[in-house]
Amino acid sequence: MSAGDDHGPTGGFTVDVWSDVMCPFCYMGDALLTQALEHFGRPVEVRYHSFLLMPDLTSDVPVSVDELLSSKHGIPREQAAAMNEQVAARGRELGLDYRFDRAAAVTTRKAHELSHHAAAHGRQREMIQRLFRAYFTDGLNIADPQVLGDLAAETGLDRESALAALASGEHADAVEADRRQAQEIGVTGVPFFVFAGRYAVSGAQPLEVFVQALQTSWDETRAAGAQAGS
Repeated sequence: MSAGDDHGPTGGFTVDVWSDVMCPFCYMGDALLTQALEHFGRPVEVRYHSFLLMPDLTSDVPVSVDELLSSKHGIPREQAAAMNEQVAARGRELGLDYRFDRAAAVTTRKAHELSHHAAAHGRQREMIQRLFRAYFTDGLNIADPQVLGDLAAETGLDRESALAALASGEHADAVEADRRQAQEIGVTGVPFFVFAGRYAVSGAQPLEVFVQALQTSWDETRAAGAQAGS
């Protein structure tokens, strides 16, 4: 399996992540990866790739998450709310604050374009994490360019530059390229992680799984480098 060059600029390796900022388990997976990286303590570059959890959701008009889940699965709204509360309870164990009563489901295409804009300026990880909080905790409309511009500025990016990129669709092709690559390597659900272009982890797995994937990838990357240099 390959997700491009697996060596990061810091002498470590890369972790490629396919996710969507409206995906609650992607938020958990990112938190678990963060914990694993802190435990691992070696240089790793994290690269985020776009995945649309609900590609048919095209509107920028917010819809209640409970209502959306109820409609999608044909279940009573009360049952949808109970399911979301179970997710929120699991998230609290990781220090995440899910406010499903605030969350506004919208298309995330522009949010993904902003992620690519941030990547071009070395701020992608911060941007993705801010987008997660904006959606799940703050209840912001992450399809609104003005909201995205504010989030870009909060993350240290130039607001006007970000707005211009969103207005022009400068990174729309990159979003579609990520989606095509996901199909090519068989990604059917997110979060999906590829470590050093070698090992895949699907879902918000226990912390130990991420730590082991990092260590194994590190060991094999170093061994391959040593063999190549001998």
